[in-house]
Amino acid sequence: MDALADLLDGPRARGAFLLRATLSPPWSVRIQDEAPLCLVAMVRDEAWIIPDEDPAIEGSTVRVGPGDVAVVRGPGHYTVADHPATAPQVVIHPGQVCTTPDGRALSGEMDLGTRTWGNDPDGSAVMLIGTYQMRGAVTRRLLAALPTLLVLRGDSWDGSLVTLLGKEIGKDEPGQEVVLDRLLDLLLIAVLRTWFSRPDAHAPGWYRAHGDPVVGPALRMLHDDPAHPWTVAELAGRAGVSRAALAQRFAKLVGEPPMAYLTGLRLAQAADLLRETDATLEAVARRVGYGTAFALSSAFKREHGVSPQRYRETLSHPAG
Repeated sequence: MDALADLLDGPRARGAFLLRATLSPPWSVRIQDEAPLCLVAMVRDEAWIIPDEDPAIEGSTVRVGPGDVAVVRGPGHYTVADHPATAPQVVIHPGQVCTTPDGRALSGEMDLGTRTWGNDPDGSAVMLIGTYQMRGAVTRRLLAALPTLLVLRGDSWDGSLVTLLGKEIGKDEPGQEVVLDRLLDLLLIAVLRTWFSRPDAHAPGWYRAHGDPVVGPALRMLHDDPAHPWTVAELAGRAGVSRAALAQRFAKLVGEPPMAYLTGLRLAQAADLLRETDATLEAVARRVGYGTAFALSSAFKREHGVSPQRYRETLSHPAG
């Protein structure tokens, strides 16, 4: 498995927030739900996305047109509007609570039907919004690989998944939430795969290193079998170079030493297993290359700030 395939294997929407928004100008929505990741697919008209971070940086405000898809990485706040100068009329809080800027509840009056929301059912602007509400649904490694805001233009990829999501989002049938969760995962993976492949994309070091004749094979070995008791010497031997040459080239291209990268990979996979399975901590430790549950727990807490057990409990009973 290559590094990109492994990374994109992580997204697992669970009870994601999805809706179709229809709006007539002037409109402006302030997003401060602190969700880890949100996709905005523009179906009709245009919108401007204005992140709070680095407002002085040229290009931080981005126009999204028909067919474009934006991916916004949380938990920072941002605004989506018909024009950058339009003042926010709506604020989205954690838990998708919707109010005016002064706190008056708006959820009822902006509800336009099944997963449809806005100020006008016949509004000129139509967009599909999918939000990963639980932090555990998107791995930290994936979030760390993304900018605060990326936009994939409609003419640069096959947007058929957006069309399919648009058809499914308004349905109210048995199992529909699961269908929408999986469609959101597929859409995210398709967008990111295309975005990472662009020549001008600011892809992470491990992605650029994938094509290197020395570091690329080492990365694939680590991802194929992260539980193996790898050493730099063994990786170098299999790659056909000296230990020093691999260590130097790996750190230069990827941005961290091989064993540090392996530790991050193992802990990311442990987090996935804790989220997706009922495996015991001992079993998870064995599967990702730790000799004991205690060793995994210590490393996991250093990385995530909580114990594996607490991490799993938080996913089962999210705050708010």
